[in-house]
Amino acid sequence: MSHPLAPLAELPGVASASEDVREALGKAHRHRTNLRGWPTTAAEAALRAARASSVLDGGALQLPQTGEPDPLLAGAIRVSEALEGGATTLVGVWQKAPMQALARLHMLAAADLVDDDRLGRPRAETDIGRRLELLVDVVTGKSDVPAAVLAAVAHGELLTLAPFGTADGLVARGVSRLVTIASGLDPHGLGVPEAYWMRHSVDYRTAARGFGSGTPDGLTAWLMLSCDALRAGAREALSIAEAAS
Repeated sequence: MSHPLAPLAELPGVASASEDVREALGKAHRHRTNLRGWPTTAAEAALRAARASSVLDGGALQLPQTGEPDPLLAGAIRVSEALEGGATTLVGVWQKAPMQALARLHMLAAADLVDDDRLGRPRAETDIGRRLELLVDVVTGKSDVPAAVLAAVAHGELLTLAPFGTADGLVARGVSRLVTIASGLDPHGLGVPEAYWMRHSVDYRTAARGFGSGTPDGLTAWLMLSCDALRAGAREALSIAEAAS
C-alpha cells in the first residue's frame, strides 16, 4: 500500500527539490568544523532559529538587556534548546509517543502565554485531536516519502489547524525541525530554515494558506517554499561552520 503522502512527492519539482535539500544538508554536516565541533554550531543554529521563529509570530528578535524577555521569544528559545543538536530525549519521545512530544513542545512554547492547565492541551473541538493523531501517524510511520516533504506537511498542517490556540507557529516550526532531526535529514539540527521564512514572511504566510486550501498548486507552492528554506538553512549552517573554523 502506498504512503498517503506519496502523491505529494510527485508534484512538479518536489522530488528534485527534496533531493537538493538532502545534498545541501549533507554537505553542511560534512564540513570540517561540524565533524567534531557540531555541538557549538548547533547551539548557534538553535539560537538563530529561535529568534527567527519568534519574529514570525510577532515576537522580539533579541533578548532585552534588563527586564523580562518577550514571552514569544522566551518560548521559541525553550523549543530550540529542547531540540538543540538533535537532543535525544525529545527525538525519542517523538518516535515512540509523538502526541506526548507535541504536547511537550507546546508546554515549552506557551509557558509564559497561557495558564498551566492549558499547556499541552489541544483545543476542545472534536476533530482536532483526531487530525493531530492522523498527522503524527503519517509523518512518523515507515515511509519512502522524502523527509523534506514530511517536515513540510507537519509544519503546514499545524499552521492550518492551530491546534492549541496559542504559540501554534512556534510549535509548527519546532515540529518541522524535529522531523528533520528524527528522520536523519538534519540529525544535529544544524540548518536554520526559520531565517529564510522570516526574511520571506509574506511568501511564507501566503504559501501556508495555499497549503491549507489543499489545491495542487497550493500544496506545490508550500512544499517548494519549504525546500527553498531548508536549502537556505543549510547554506546558513555552512556560514556558521565557517565562522567557527
